[in-house]
Parts: sequence; structure tokens; C-alpha cells
Amino acid sequence: MTRAGHAALESELKTLKSVERPAVIQAIAEARELGDLKENAEYHSAREKQGFIEGRIKELEGVLSLTEVIDPTKLSGPVKFGATVTVVDEDTDEEKTWQIVGEHEANVEKGLLNMKSPIARALIGKEEGDSVEVRTPGGTKDYEILKVAYI
Repeated sequence: MTRAGHAALESELKTLKSVERPAVIQAIAEARELGDLKENAEYHSAREKQGFIEGRIKELEGVLSLTEVIDPTKLSGPVKFGATVTVVDEDTDEEKTWQIVGEHEANVEKGLLNMKSPIARALIGKEEGDSVEVRTPGGTKDYEILKVAYI
């Protein structure tokens, strides 16, 4: 995982523990004061939210305990984890830039590709100037690698 991805997960965990968890505990306490719990929608909603929060906390703690943080600036060479790759679609001449990251920090809208995605798997091991054929659910795409950087 990259340093930025690790920091984002740690931040989410801290928010869940210090803000979300106390807020839902307070909501449960307030709902209990309203009386009959069998027909109390606020109580059931708060308990459901508490279950989600506790599950997410456990998930994040597990992921963070097993995570190895990799600094992409210390890497070089062909495309691998942490690389920022600029490609051009050989059919449309549209340029795209992605960074190859771990699955827990992936976000395609932000240009962060899961290293297990079809595009990332096709790019790994390739170098600048190489052409890559990617089979995606939407069909086959051909890209040329314009630039590989480790930032």
C-alpha cells in the first residue's frame, strides 16, 4: 500500500473510533429512553449503524495490521506497484494517467487503479513505448505506454 493510502485508512479508522462510534452510542441511549424497543425505529436504526461501524473498524484494523507501506519514489524500471503510468488509447488518442495501488486504496475516478484490475495487470512489467492489449468487460482496448514515473 502507498503511504497516502495507508494514511487515508488510518484517518478513517480514527474518525470511526473517535466520532462515529460515540455518536451512535449516544443515539442508542437516546432511543432507549423513548420506551418500547420492539417498535422503536430509531433504536433499530442506531443498532444497525453500530453494527456497520464496528464491522468497518475490525476490517480496517485487520487491513492495517497486515499492510506493508511502499514508497514509490524509491522504485524505478518497468511498470510495477506504485507506478504512475500515462497511456494513450490507440483508437481514440485519449490520454489517461493512472497510479497502480493496492485494492483498499483504489479509486478509478481519482486515477488510482487496483493492481488486480485488468488494465493494471496488463501494464505490469511493460515499459515506455510498449503497446498493451487490455481485455475488459466492455471489450478489448489497445494502449501505448507514454510515460512511467514513480512519484
